[in-house]
Amino acid sequence: MATIRQRRPGVWEVRAFTGRDDLGKPTQVSRTVRGGKKDAQRVAAELTVHPAPRARGRTVAELLDAYLELRGGERAEATKRDQRSRVRLVAEDPIGSVAVARLSVVDVDRWHVRLRKAGVGPGSIRNRHMVLRAALAQALRWGWVTTNVASLAPVSQPARAPRESMKAEDVRAVIDAATSFDPAAGLALRLAAVTGARRAELAAFRWDSVDGNRLTIDRSVAVIRHGRPDQRTTPTLVAAPTKTANRRMVTLDDDTLDLIAKVRTEREEFGPWMFAIGNLPANPDRIGNWWSRARRIAGIDEKWRLHDLRHWSATVAISGGHDVRTVAGRLGHANPAMTLRVYAHAVEAADQAVAVALGQALLGDAP
Repeated sequence: MATIRQRRPGVWEVRAFTGRDDLGKPTQVSRTVRGGKKDAQRVAAELTVHPAPRARGRTVAELLDAYLELRGGERAEATKRDQRSRVRLVAEDPIGSVAVARLSVVDVDRWHVRLRKAGVGPGSIRNRHMVLRAALAQALRWGWVTTNVASLAPVSQPARAPRESMKAEDVRAVIDAATSFDPAAGLALRLAAVTGARRAELAAFRWDSVDGNRLTIDRSVAVIRHGRPDQRTTPTLVAAPTKTANRRMVTLDDDTLDLIAKVRTEREEFGPWMFAIGNLPANPDRIGNWWSRARRIAGIDEKWRLHDLRHWSATVAISGGHDVRTVAGRLGHANPAMTLRVYAHAVEAADQAVAVALGQALLGDAP
């Protein structure tokens, strides 16, 4: 049974009885409706027909735990670690103790305000919000709630400066510097530049990952650390699925294939991994250290990170006129829309080239 109360002109409160909690106390769900009385009556009918009885007594923290358990087997180890951390941070906030059935847009907005006042950065707020929104989407599918209130309280996006990209001469310089102290280090950085592979994916490359001129990227190395931060023991290295748990194949150029063959001749007898000796894969930190050392030797700006080789790869490909879907496939993006969003500056550069080509076509100068 649902009740309707007009809070002020054009704003209605709809409440529906959802059952009783474990102590026998009645529970209810409340919705704010903006519009006419018929709109409020429609929502009241929906809450009456589709209440959320299974949500009674459950808090946001309990929902997050249930969501994490459901999705735990579908993600790479690094992603699961990040998700666990975000779930913990959301659950520790006062919003974690709010009953799922009573959670409102106001609660989510106030949570955002608390985080900003506490000095939490926009990126971290957005990541925590995404976890809550995903958990509420699952609650919606389970019938625990009738509305995903997190979707109605989006996180404001701060203005961002266009992402910078390394220059080709800096990329060549850092690869040459890495090769000067270890040919395997030079190969690792070259593969990062030509494939856009992430650091953990590079660490998982095996010699048999290469077949002809194709490189298969289907795993990454997860580092499982033990002990407190001030008393770390030897970490465990696990070859796990990639960040997006997908498998992709990228084509390699002849020079990169020649370099792989050269390093393979010298190192294959020491194990199946490109960048490690023995039966265990390389620690991604090793490749990170190679980058830091090579950057120092090359004398390039210290602001550049190993991950910027991935950005350089995508920027050069898109600004060179290659279609975004192909570039997204090489990067391992599940959705080309992500590629468009991250590399909008490269798309703008490619658009300039299109404008020149069209202008030349009208002049009769096109080939």
